[in-house]
Amino acid sequence: MAAVLAATLVVAAGVQGLVGLGLGLVSAPVVALVAPGLMPDLLLWLALLMPLVTLVREHHDIDWRGLAWSLPSRVPGTAVGVVLVASVSEEALGLMVGSMVLLSVLLSVRAVEVPVNVRTLSAAGFVSGITGTTTSIGGPPMALLYQHRSPAQLRSTLAIYFIVGAGLSLVGLAIGGSLEGSTFLLALAMVPALFVGFAVSRILVRWVPPRHIRGGVLLVCALSAVVVLARSLLSL
Repeated sequence: MAAVLAATLVVAAGVQGLVGLGLGLVSAPVVALVAPGLMPDLLLWLALLMPLVTLVREHHDIDWRGLAWSLPSRVPGTAVGVVLVASVSEEALGLMVGSMVLLSVLLSVRAVEVPVNVRTLSAAGFVSGITGTTTSIGGPPMALLYQHRSPAQLRSTLAIYFIVGAGLSLVGLAIGGSLEGSTFLLALAMVPALFVGFAVSRILVRWVPPRHIRGGVLLVCALSAVVVLARSLLSL
């Protein structure tokens, strides 16, 4: 199991290093499939570290105004997510993970353009709080808003959002009594996989534009989500 998780995180960190998100989107379906008891704690712990690596390289294009509207609305969304984690089964969480990934893939394929304003930022923050806390996949709502901004602003703004958002989700889960110390230790053991993935992304970015790997990433995410949905439905 540890080897599968490490390999998955290398790929997920590589994708996030290239396009600004992907740690949860790529790895959540696999974690939910091989070790559902680790969801969403493991990826939330790792989500605190991975964006810091991005900010070391890119921190001048952060959209602080957008964060000022989206982050406060994530707080009530996180509260809703904590209630869901405490009240639903692992199978139900698996359905949430799979459904969230498939929805994200479909929206990405359709390239839906949503205006970036106070209402959409607040809504994205609230929805992200729910999905980030329950499934560790909190990036897509915000990424959809910023998909037409510059790559640097997308990556740096999402990095700040992921750090604060993951912190809020972890605090909420701790208050709700849903955090396990053993999961934190496993997250520490998986940190080297993040650095390997990020290092690989720095090499690949010189030859492989993110748009060329987008189709492959979406395919892998969709297939993983289908497997998780099927497994969860059969376990109900």
